[in-house]
Amino acid sequence: MKEKNWKEIPIGGLILDAGNATEYKTGDWRTFRPEWSVDKCIHCFQCWANCPDSSILIKDDKMTGIDYDHCKGCGICAKICPKNAIEMVKEVK
Repeated sequence: MKEKNWKEIPIGGLILDAGNATEYKTGDWRTFRPEWSVDKCIHCFQCWANCPDSSILIKDDKMTGIDYDHCKGCGICAKICPKNAIEMVKEVK
């Protein structure tokens, strides 16, 4: 699928059709990105339950990573993690 340029996105970045939010890669907005430590993670899914962007990836009842295409870097996952398995680090582009 071809990505939309800034002229093709509706004013205010509105999502006009149901279910099309995945077409917009909003991860470029980040200043900080979450980095996940698999060794510290207890797979409690607190990060998944609280992520406003559904950017926590789960497979076979385990966290498997972060969807950086859609993660905006809000830091909720890092703040909520009981084992400090997610750390916010400066985004490098």
